[in-house]
Amino acid sequence: MGQYKFHIERLRSSGLRPTKQRLAICKVLFDRKETFHFTIDKLKKTFEKGTKKKISVATLYNTVHAFKEKGYLKEISLKGNQTFFDTNTKNHHHFYDEHMSQLVDIDDKNVSINYLPKTPSGKKIKSIEVLVKIEDNN
Repeated sequence: MGQYKFHIERLRSSGLRPTKQRLAICKVLFDRKETFHFTIDKLKKTFEKGTKKKISVATLYNTVHAFKEKGYLKEISLKGNQTFFDTNTKNHHHFYDEHMSQLVDIDDKNVSINYLPKTPSGKKIKSIEVLVKIEDNN
């Protein structure tokens, strides 16, 4: 179980019992080199393809939302009802391909913001994240 120590601690600190299913969810989410952008549905398909086991949407939903609350995942809401989660929790920018329903990171150095609007009274800017919607050029 030594290889899972980090994941077990992450689950426990999120208030979740480290079950085999939840440890497998951690592996899918965090044992990768690249940022992982996903919807609950995509996570379910990725999990089941990788483990050859079924998992309930409720287990995925509860685990993902507990991780989001603890700051391990970032939530990105698009198109009113489509919610993505991102394993990169730093402020950063994205391309969103509506046809493919896919998020892709944009390198911060490729975005420059020169002017910002004055914030409403009593408010300050928390973060700035640019979402560029893209489509096929035909």
